[in-house]
Amino acid sequence: MLWIIFMLLLFISSMEMLTQNRWKKQASAGLLENCTGCVLCSEDNGCITCHHRLFLLIWRDGIRQYGMCVHTCPPGYFGVRGLEVNRCTKCRSPSCESCFSRDFCMKCKDKFYLHKGQCFRQCPPSTAAQPGTRECQEMCEPGPWSEWSACTHEGRTCGCKWGLETRVREVAGAAKEEGAICPELLETRRCRMRKHCPGGEHRTA
Repeated sequence: MLWIIFMLLLFISSMEMLTQNRWKKQASAGLLENCTGCVLCSEDNGCITCHHRLFLLIWRDGIRQYGMCVHTCPPGYFGVRGLEVNRCTKCRSPSCESCFSRDFCMKCKDKFYLHKGQCFRQCPPSTAAQPGTRECQEMCEPGPWSEWSACTHEGRTCGCKWGLETRVREVAGAAKEEGAICPELLETRRCRMRKHCPGGEHRTA
């Protein structure tokens, strides 16, 4: 009788070990799926180091930290290559979608405007959003208008009934170099000319 009980307990123990081994294999298979590109991988934390050219992306879920090897860093991160490991580093600003460095944004999330590497709810003063983009560009401040030029037609100041006169205004050279958005810098308007030129020459339009 004791022999039968011993054999039964041994059978139950063997079945439990078989079940545990099967579970470990399934867990290992699932772990390998999450360890693509890893050189070292932890059952609890995922990737620890990645193959060359891949970036290690680390994120938190509560108090736990997970790692994954990726070819390109996701939105909100930028890649930093190192001697031992390449890492995805998070942009400092939560309104930044992609950044060149931790503090220099290249593209902002929706409803934000980009200006000099920073994201704003509205374009700063003296700037305006470029058409079709969410990037703020400097607005230049032109100087005063010049006096109207002489009324001319095809280079002549007389001999026609109507001609054109122009006026201009200047902006600072720095504003031009930065590609600032400028208002109209030249205006023309119709003007009446002297029909008679000096010396008696007469010409009508």
